[in-house]
Amino acid sequence: MIDRLRVFLALSAIIALALGLLPLQMLALTFDWPMRRWLPGVWHRFACRALGLRIRVIGALDTRRPLMLAATHASWKDILILGALADVAFIAKSEVREWPVFGHLARLQHSIFIARNDKRGTGTQVNEIAARMADGEIVVLFPEGTTSDGNRVLPVKSSLFGAATAALPSAPDGVVRVQPVTIAYTGVYGLPMGRYHRPLAGWPGEVALVPHLLGVLKAGALDVEVSFGRPIDFREGDSRKALAATVEADLRRMLNASLRGRHRRA
Repeated sequence: MIDRLRVFLALSAIIALALGLLPLQMLALTFDWPMRRWLPGVWHRFACRALGLRIRVIGALDTRRPLMLAATHASWKDILILGALADVAFIAKSEVREWPVFGHLARLQHSIFIARNDKRGTGTQVNEIAARMADGEIVVLFPEGTTSDGNRVLPVKSSLFGAATAALPSAPDGVVRVQPVTIAYTGVYGLPMGRYHRPLAGWPGEVALVPHLLGVLKAGALDVEVSFGRPIDFREGDSRKALAATVEADLRRMLNASLRGRHRRA
């Protein structure tokens, strides 16, 4: 009974705040007000608390611009967590635009949608990302191209770093910073996350959203470790494949450190 009441109250609070902020964000998007960047973060931070996501940060977000975050991706929770930590713009595949709930939220966040199979539109999409970065926005890329199970890093796709190349002409010092970021789900109620609770970390596409969301809410308190790695300087003439390889190696090292509890033992 208590669990059901807590789930009901958490969902009600999240929905109520979303409905309250919705008109403001729609106006901000229509008139391009500065608040369109930071207002979603208000909801993200509240949603993380309501869901019981306890976030620990290792390292720091780079302060230089243009900046692209290359983050691991295991769940819809990743978006809430990163959005709670910084005013960011997400790069999402075009199919997300039509998803129930998440598609609408992504549009309200002014996410950048890319159609990976639309070669004719690739240039326009890349230029939009570059323009947003040139305007000082922090762009989040999930370079694995899909969600993992939260226990590993999938191969990083070098083609997704085309936006970093396109942003170079607008970079004041001719450098785009690409910062690796890992999101590790490490514990439940302060205890290490064992095999029984690992399904709460990842959200594979074949699992329905509602049961997974209810599982997170019933868990009560999930510990999340977000690690900001060393920014990688990307310059004119640099190889995207070399950048992807470096990012992938850093993500694997950082995720393994978090899942094995190295930071917590330090």
